[in-house]
Amino acid sequence: MMGDPAGGDVLVLNVGSSSIKCVVFDAALHEVLRGGVDGIGHHAALRMGALRQPVTAPDHGAALSALLKALEAQGIAMTSLRVAGHRVVHGGPNLAAPARVTPAVRAEIARCAPLAPLHNPHNLAAMEALARLTPDLPQVACFDTGFHASIPEVAQRYALPPDCAEAGIRRFGFHGLSYAGLVARLESLAGGLLDRVLAFHLGNGASACAILRGQSVATTMGYSPTDGLTMGTRCGSIDPNAVLRLAEERGVEGARDLLNNRAGLAGLSGGISDMRALEESACPEAVFAIDHFTYWAGRHAGSLISAMEGLEAVVFTGGIGENSARVRAAILDGLRWAGVSFEADRNARNAPRLHGDDASVTAWVIPAEEERVIARAALDLVQA
Repeated sequence: MMGDPAGGDVLVLNVGSSSIKCVVFDAALHEVLRGGVDGIGHHAALRMGALRQPVTAPDHGAALSALLKALEAQGIAMTSLRVAGHRVVHGGPNLAAPARVTPAVRAEIARCAPLAPLHNPHNLAAMEALARLTPDLPQVACFDTGFHASIPEVAQRYALPPDCAEAGIRRFGFHGLSYAGLVARLESLAGGLLDRVLAFHLGNGASACAILRGQSVATTMGYSPTDGLTMGTRCGSIDPNAVLRLAEERGVEGARDLLNNRAGLAGLSGGISDMRALEESACPEAVFAIDHFTYWAGRHAGSLISAMEGLEAVVFTGGIGENSARVRAAILDGLRWAGVSFEADRNARNAPRLHGDDASVTAWVIPAEEERVIARAALDLVQA
């Protein structure tokens, strides 16, 4: 499977705490190959097309090296790559637009690491490893927070003194690359740009966003990706004094671990964070966890609809949003007060269009295209 040496391929990397996902696009942004390494540091496994095999990957550098060798074995030579694009979760107040990776940009990403401790350090590790392995390859960072730079200050600021905002304690918002791709795809499906869109990115990390004429005006995640909706292992919104009590009783690190890694669906259900497993379970804790997830999605939705002063469309994306008819139905049923309706048979088969012809508010399922958004931005930047 060959890439496009004449035009130059684009490598997109999405790096997590224990995994690296990669997609290669050609110069026309057609997907060429997809793969990744899971279980970094413990029982790592490489997947590339139909290939599945264990690999030795004690850290992200070793995992990336194995991944690049596998790409070359599939005909994607490092010399055929035009640029590498990275998904970076947090760009802080100073990095919104896609940026060439330079020492200054890496330093700013590192400065934002306390804001996204589960993500930014691993994003940096991949950039540094790729620079060692392919030093002449340009790299571009694209920021999940960037799409939300349009949120008005009244929605960004916490009710704290100005020095707190100046220190970066404010709402940032995340899943921006997913929402940017969603806006472009929805415009194509709907035949034009819709004014008031309520978007749900539902996966292990989950958020919702109010998109007014193509721009974010409010979102549920805030200072960190832990705020907002109930998630796989993150608690979502919680009273600050409850957090202080947890920190007093368990220490700061203990509280951080609980709120990020052992809360959410996992905390409510007794350890199950995967929505598919919860839906297959009949135990009361699993049922309650799903109810909590959908209740709070609907509850936050009301706030976002208010921020837009109306509603024209509801869109679902992300692993749960694209594949769980049960979750979508519960959320949409809870929004009937806002004029939402949907057809059960279309929802059951995960159809792109969930609404009937006479719907006053449309409902859609759109696959997340974060990688293509990153590839387009990276290619535009190096071509410019």
